[in-house]
Amino acid sequence: MQFADASKKTDQRSIESVVARYEAGEIKDGDKVTLKGTVQRIKEMSGFAFVNVRSSRLVFQCIWEEGVSAVNIKDFSLEECVIIEGTIVVEERSRLGFDVRIDDMKRISGKAEVPPIEIGNDRKIDKLNLNTLLDNRILAMRNPKVRAILKVADGVLHGFRSFLRQEGFTEFVPPKMVSEGAEGGADMFEVDYFGKKAFLNQSPQMYKQIMVGVFQKAYTVGPVFRAEKYSTNRHINEFQGLDLEMGFIESFQDLIDLEARMFTYLFELLNEEYAPELAMHLGKDAKLPALTCFPQVTFTEAKELFAAAHDGEQGKRALLEPDFAPEEEKWLGEYFLKEHNAPIVFVTHYPSVKRPFYTMDDPADPKFTLSYDMLLNGLEVTTGGQRIHDYDMQVEKMKKRGMDIDSFEDYLTMHKYGMPPHGGMGLGLERIVQNILGLDNIKQATAFPRDRDRLRP
Repeated sequence: MQFADASKKTDQRSIESVVARYEAGEIKDGDKVTLKGTVQRIKEMSGFAFVNVRSSRLVFQCIWEEGVSAVNIKDFSLEECVIIEGTIVVEERSRLGFDVRIDDMKRISGKAEVPPIEIGNDRKIDKLNLNTLLDNRILAMRNPKVRAILKVADGVLHGFRSFLRQEGFTEFVPPKMVSEGAEGGADMFEVDYFGKKAFLNQSPQMYKQIMVGVFQKAYTVGPVFRAEKYSTNRHINEFQGLDLEMGFIESFQDLIDLEARMFTYLFELLNEEYAPELAMHLGKDAKLPALTCFPQVTFTEAKELFAAAHDGEQGKRALLEPDFAPEEEKWLGEYFLKEHNAPIVFVTHYPSVKRPFYTMDDPADPKFTLSYDMLLNGLEVTTGGQRIHDYDMQVEKMKKRGMDIDSFEDYLTMHKYGMPPHGGMGLGLERIVQNILGLDNIKQATAFPRDRDRLRP
């Protein structure tokens, strides 16, 4: 019999560990180290070769020397996983302050075939068209610049969760298969559930409202499915929803203030802990802006601002539409960035006809709602607002919309037995990442995108 060792031990073979020990003065020029990683690039010269090795987050340079290194570099191929026995060589031009001379190197993976794309060449990766990039997704994600996008997504998830935990929220997991949709409409994926009709959930809305009655403050992170036949640079059919709901609010202004604090926290966290990944896409030493100003404007005011700046048919047409076109959102983002140096703007009081049945209408003018969208650099990334908590009010609004009350029996149960004034918001992870990094297409912001034409890998 043997027993697992639960004592915490640092992985001494990671480059991150070696860098930390080097910076702490524990190892120095000439010291021996053992490192693990994946061969990303080999550049052979006369009598020596530069070997770039990829770790979980870094790419570090090793030097192979003919007659010094115990292996023949020609025996190794790109993307092979190796263990390196090496020597620290101080090099001021190196990003880490040192290179590693290869004394010996052992392949611990199978022999790798020649990759169909050059994983280690950022310029060539950048020039690939989107379909080629996605068709080769399994390999393309190994490229450090592509990988950085997913690392930033990890940072957004980390920031969302850690901030809400500090605010007293509890995470829960809602089901992904449901009998009815929260948003209404036909944009749902139907599945066979033991002979019954079911759907992939298009929103955790009903469940997170129910959890307000349990925890008062609740949030969830998980996939959301929309059977929309869009083919744009900001739509995918499965995305990661970041959803929260909170009870005992004074008004939906509490939600706006919470989100302003959350994005302030998130930007600071990304700047502090994900600087290398931000730099790969935003430029050396680039940082996300400090968030100090959060303009709010009503839907009607925003429309009037746009119309006033766009004479003629475009402005008149904008005033008649109950929602924003993408070019209107983009213009609003540019306007508030120029006028207030604010990358975030909250647009409030959307028309009732454009909001779901659970959204509370504005008592001062029922044509509008106590809801909002948050635009980040001219792209809508959040929809939020106050919900109806009174049973009779909720049933009345559902009947006005011709909804089948009996189909929502479970949802309405919470209203019957007492719910506090509450509200919440839903954010799209991929839109946030796309916006922060300035990506051309939202499909670049998710590991395995799903759209109307793509179900692999």
